[in-house]
Amino acid sequence: MSTARVRLGQRGEELTATELSRRGYDIVARNWRCQTGEVDIVARRDSVWYFFEVRTRRGTEYGTPEESLTATKQQRMVDVALTYLGKHDLLDLDWRIGLAAVEIDRRGQLVRLELYESIT
Repeated sequence: MSTARVRLGQRGEELTATELSRRGYDIVARNWRCQTGEVDIVARRDSVWYFFEVRTRRGTEYGTPEESLTATKQQRMVDVALTYLGKHDLLDLDWRIGLAAVEIDRRGQLVRLELYESIT
């Protein structure tokens, strides 16, 4: 992956973490990895745990951030969330798979950040 693409993704994750905190979520983990895959942000609000995938795009030439999240990736997110919950002995709580759709313009300015708390 190119350096520019990595930086774009990191910027999207930073913006998302800031917005989640502003909305009252506690950020529990970032870029949590296991053998199954990775979750960008693990957050908690009240008694619900959220596993957010952050999709960041610069323009819509290749589609929107929402369109880039495939069914295969959604299933992998579920598998990663279940692994996280199991490893932390949290299987009996309410949890959701979420999406943060981030669009940034060519100058690096935020155009749009949409949070979807439940996508599965």
